[in-house]
Amino acid sequence: MSENVVHLHKPTDPPTTADTAPTVLTVVPDAPPAGPVPLWARSGRAVKSVATHESTRATVRAAARHGLYTFNGGRIVARRAWDGRTGSRYERMIRAAEAAGNLEAAEEWEERLQRFRAARHHRRMDLLHSPVDAAKGVAVGAGMSIGVLVALGVVMAINTGHVGDVITPLSATVDFIALLIRIVQVVWGPALSIGPFLALLALWSVGRKQHAAPNWALPANVRNSEGEPITPSIVVKALRDLGVPALARAIKEMGDAGASMLGPIRIAGCGVEVDVTLPSGVSTNEVQAKRRKLAENLTRHEHEVFITLPQAARTVRLWVADSGALDEPIGPSPLVTDDTMTADYTKGKAPWGQDLRGDAAALSLYQRHLLITGLSNQGKTVALRSLALWLALDKSVQFLMGDLKGAGDWAMFDGLADTLIQGPTDEHVIQVTEMVEGAVDEMNRRLQAPPGTVFPPLIVLVDEAQVAFMCPAKGTGKDKRPYGGAKADSRYFMAVRKIHNQGRAVNVLMWQGTQDPTNENLPKLVREGAHTRASLALGTESQARMALGDKAVDGGAAPNLLRPGLDRGTLVVASDGISIPAGQSSITVRTYYIDDDDATAITDRAKALRDGVTTLHAIDRGAEHDPLADIAAVVGDAPRVRTKDVLARLAARNSDAYGGWSFLDLKRVLDDADAGPYKSDGVMVVSRDRVARALANRDGEGSASAE
Repeated sequence: MSENVVHLHKPTDPPTTADTAPTVLTVVPDAPPAGPVPLWARSGRAVKSVATHESTRATVRAAARHGLYTFNGGRIVARRAWDGRTGSRYERMIRAAEAAGNLEAAEEWEERLQRFRAARHHRRMDLLHSPVDAAKGVAVGAGMSIGVLVALGVVMAINTGHVGDVITPLSATVDFIALLIRIVQVVWGPALSIGPFLALLALWSVGRKQHAAPNWALPANVRNSEGEPITPSIVVKALRDLGVPALARAIKEMGDAGASMLGPIRIAGCGVEVDVTLPSGVSTNEVQAKRRKLAENLTRHEHEVFITLPQAARTVRLWVADSGALDEPIGPSPLVTDDTMTADYTKGKAPWGQDLRGDAAALSLYQRHLLITGLSNQGKTVALRSLALWLALDKSVQFLMGDLKGAGDWAMFDGLADTLIQGPTDEHVIQVTEMVEGAVDEMNRRLQAPPGTVFPPLIVLVDEAQVAFMCPAKGTGKDKRPYGGAKADSRYFMAVRKIHNQGRAVNVLMWQGTQDPTNENLPKLVREGAHTRASLALGTESQARMALGDKAVDGGAAPNLLRPGLDRGTLVVASDGISIPAGQSSITVRTYYIDDDDATAITDRAKALRDGVTTLHAIDRGAEHDPLADIAAVVGDAPRVRTKDVLARLAARNSDAYGGWSFLDLKRVLDDADAGPYKSDGVMVVSRDRVARALANRDGEGSASAE
């Protein structure tokens, strides 16, 4: 391998060939060495690196924090001592009450101040006499003590026979006092040295508990924590920074910085509750309108703060959840966990869920029409179904059900409900409308019964009722009335209105579930006819007013502020059938979730309580009817059924044919077929075997005559 050699000197005999070019080498001198970095620059960099290091920052924060804990702890203790020795606390409360416009409270605090001053004056006057009294007390006490010791010594001397024992107790006492003096002499020096440190430690503890340091000096878990404990100072600061000028001015003018506005902060379930008496010039709706800002000032999300209006004037009640607590599940329903649970329509309450306090929320269903609404896929059907599942455990309750979604959410009631129609088409709406009209006929029959007649509860339940109101179908033949709509000629609308008007008096009740309410799919007269109104998450305040009414919304109900999807199953309820705190018009309930498998298990228990129910899946009101065959159908598989239950089932099956039947009509048909009712356990019943034998004999005779 050849290498090119470059000579660094000029050759004396250059080559003479013309094609050979001379080689030129450019020599680049090395860059001069960099000068040394000045000492001041290196020192500055080092100081900056050390000063900005995270360890240095943490050390400075810790030193400042603990120093300020001690200093501000001393201020807090001094303030408490000053308040305890003077009337400054009472004067602050008087100024605060005057700033809030509460003259009665101001007069009360002024009276307390006068009592405090009188008691203090009495104590000071007692001090003038106390030295003399103390001296007398010491003299008397010393004399009595010496006398007791001498007496004890005399007893000892008599017992031992030694006269010297008379002074033995006295000398022992003197020796004990001398021992105490020596102990104090030994401990006094260290105590003087350690005492100041213990005092500083006590002040530091007070400051640490109160977080008495700037925010930048606090630990990261406190400084950046979300959901810090709710204290009076935090609530007042949140209200002061709410952006209500009159409220901010009033708090600044109060001598106690606004603390007098607050009632006691009480633990309430998974959060705390406090009543705030607003100062004069600040209305409650100004605070309600700023719920999000108030929640953020309290380091909470909007859905974790609820504002309601109690009975007291110019007062708002704040319920503040523990951070993240509302996102935790509430556990299974008692209907699922307790296989022995039964229901009582008249006196019982359905276990529906828990309120925000964590207490059980139970709803009375006795003679109350029901309406549940909300956006789609928020848990409306599950919430409605859980009430029906509980009520099904009362074997006296009868159901007529229409599911206008038809997704099988109510399929487990097949064999339990007298009628179950499932489907979303216009034909299904027609069937459901005729079912509700049949309930109206049954209601009219009950209303015309003799006074004092007791009727079993009949629940007419329609899920996805907005489908019925929006149905465009009309009747055929002479009757051209529409099935849907919100006018007086709408068959479904008028049937619901009739039940709302008079049904509760004879235990015929209308339950409806609907979604995304508007004036078209949920007419005003229908929604206002419900005694119990509940709403899941909604989109707007106007929808909230449709769902719950103006009174509930003006009182703080806000289903439009629930989070769609995240607050699934959370309801705002306005009803006298549920326990609502005094002064409030609504309550928020987190309902239990019962899945389809558990719901099927519950309905199986409910079916076991009954004699057997034949569920109709369609209404055929115009067809010819066979009384004996219909009686056999409604008796079902039960060995015997009470005659009044047979009459009720016949009316539900075909109200046109059997709505006006009495016991005499039923007895006439059965006697003609040689299957008459008889008394069992004191009540009249219809025998399944007798009816079946009568049908077989009739069919056999028909076949013989045909031959």
